[in-house]
Amino acid sequence: MGVTERLYYDDCYLREFSARVVETADEGRRVYLDRTAFYPAGGGQPSDAGTLGGVAVLDVVAEQDGDQEDRVAHLVAAPIPIGDVEGRIDWPRRFDHMQQHTGQHLLSAVLEERFQFPTLSFHMGADVSTIEIGAASLDVRQVQQAEERCAEIVRAALPIAISLEEAGADLGLRKESRRQGTLRVVSIGAAGDVDRSACGGTHVRTTAEIGPVFLRKTEKIRGNVRVEFVCGGRALRNARHDFHSLQEIARQLSVSAERAPDFVAAQSERIKALEKTAQKLAVELAQREGREQWAAAEPDAGGIRRLLERGPMDDAMRTRAQAFVAQGKAVFVAVYDNPPSLLLASSADSGMHAGERLKAAVSAAGGRGGGNQALAQGTVPAPADAARIAEELQRP
Repeated sequence: MGVTERLYYDDCYLREFSARVVETADEGRRVYLDRTAFYPAGGGQPSDAGTLGGVAVLDVVAEQDGDQEDRVAHLVAAPIPIGDVEGRIDWPRRFDHMQQHTGQHLLSAVLEERFQFPTLSFHMGADVSTIEIGAASLDVRQVQQAEERCAEIVRAALPIAISLEEAGADLGLRKESRRQGTLRVVSIGAAGDVDRSACGGTHVRTTAEIGPVFLRKTEKIRGNVRVEFVCGGRALRNARHDFHSLQEIARQLSVSAERAPDFVAAQSERIKALEKTAQKLAVELAQREGREQWAAAEPDAGGIRRLLERGPMDDAMRTRAQAFVAQGKAVFVAVYDNPPSLLLASSADSGMHAGERLKAAVSAAGGRGGGNQALAQGTVPAPADAARIAEELQRP
């Protein structure tokens, strides 16, 4: 079949159009038109949504024939027959994509202008977009400078033009295109002095329509930096959400929004100090309990004090075990059902090597474990195995 005429190439603001269904597949759910205003996913930008003849368009895909992307498939919710059809673009989604994509061109141009950081890739998500830039880092000061420069260009309401130019000419593109033949070039500024990029995406007419450009966070990836950003309506919604969140946090803390960050930082330090104190007290308590358990245990015929405990193999259990055997001539066994596990502690004068004894016992039951002379842990397949081994370890 022939090439699909892409109406959005000439008019990104076209919301409704007439076309003819010239071919279908998948029982009429994969539709090919002679002309379309629907943008297919590509270049980091998701596809458009909307309706064809009142039927929801679920996805739009560019299909290749050889080296050329020459037709567009529309995946629809219900079969559409061959014939004339009316198309309607989901305009809020389209305009959002136009803001984000044009905003990406602007942000990439600013990062290169100010810091010589090239853009390596672009991805537009449902809520935020990202670019990966060739930089080792992007600090807070640079983020602020980039946002302020973008705001300056947005306020200037510079024209954004789309032109078709031959690839062989010196086009002055921000990033060289590998495509041959005719290129679709998107220029920002009267003479493309802000940016010129080869791009098949949808874009706004002036920088004023981009709206605010906010950089939300950065992270290192593959030796570069990934920058998360939002533009236009997304930036407004994010700012509103962040403001309301800050107001609610301030209300919960009974402080002003301005004081909330410092107050949270102070409380965080206080909590860390309390946790450190609580941890120290928990260790002291477990040590005291271990010593008291040793004192209450009756020595066996060989003078060894033995104790069997049930509970999770946490820090408190290990501390009690170590405190118990630290008093001398002692063996401490702990068992737990979920997961089936064991702990064995023995004093140096008990005549038992905890690691060797426990490893042999759990290995025989199909489990795993080990440790040193004084302390060992292991797991077994079933609670019954753990209970049996615990009784065995208790015996002289």
